[in-house]
Amino acid sequence: MTRPSARVRKAVLPVAGLGTRVLPAAKVTPKNMLNVFDRPILSHIVAEARDAGIEHIIFVVGRGQTSIEDYFDHGYELEAILKAKGKDDILASVVADLPRPGEMSFVRQMAPLGLGHAVFCARDLIGDEPFAVMLPDMLMMADTPALGQAIAAHEQTGGNIIVVEPAPEGETHKYGIVALEGQDGRLNRMTGMVEKPPLGTEPSNLFISGRYVLTPDIFPLLADQQTGAGGEIQLTDAMARLMKVQDFHALEYEGATYDCGDPVGLLRANVAYALAHAKLGDAARQAITDLL
Repeated sequence: MTRPSARVRKAVLPVAGLGTRVLPAAKVTPKNMLNVFDRPILSHIVAEARDAGIEHIIFVVGRGQTSIEDYFDHGYELEAILKAKGKDDILASVVADLPRPGEMSFVRQMAPLGLGHAVFCARDLIGDEPFAVMLPDMLMMADTPALGQAIAAHEQTGGNIIVVEPAPEGETHKYGIVALEGQDGRLNRMTGMVEKPPLGTEPSNLFISGRYVLTPDIFPLLADQQTGAGGEIQLTDAMARLMKVQDFHALEYEGATYDCGDPVGLLRANVAYALAHAKLGDAARQAITDLL
């Protein structure tokens, strides 16, 4: 059974990962604070959440990640210096990401026990309402925010939504792949999920990319979820259990995804966001052309 649809107001951002694929860059800087052109990855993610109508952003952080909380707070000395020097444009960009009162919360994940565990850490702040999960190392560039597309799909179906996209040819074995009841358009009912299926056995070519809308019924399942792959509590395992009693739909979103947890993916993101920059895009294009 699927719950009656309710507005999605909250998003969970699990940011406690070690960023092992981008070491040593992430040794002292959390991977989600690495730059994509002119600002940190998390700044882009927060902008997407806000554009999608999210009112409360919940960061699930780990040890050594106080810079994330500091970034979304006033830097009084810096702001005072910029103001005194008349650098109003730079000051405006520095304070643009600051939250409204009550817009952001920070929850500590005490041990790296997996994505499912990270989401479970936010349960008391979510309460009894549908919510979004945004994997912050996946930047998703789209005219309509990827999360906004997922929320619209949730409003249409009233159930759980997983954003998907086609895997590169021959690479379905690297991802979590969804199984569909049928494939007609971009929004289709799911019948299952397969983690890294052997080539030739994949139920579709659509992989789980990085945005979810889930009902709070996932939390009781996460509470007793056994460890899975990597000895961690996997969100996909709990979702597979929930799928037995609630509808799940896969949404093939319109846009481009950049995996910033991978060095080449991070480079692609930097190039894409540089070229799309309203003020600096032309200069960035010329710089890239010159290098090539």
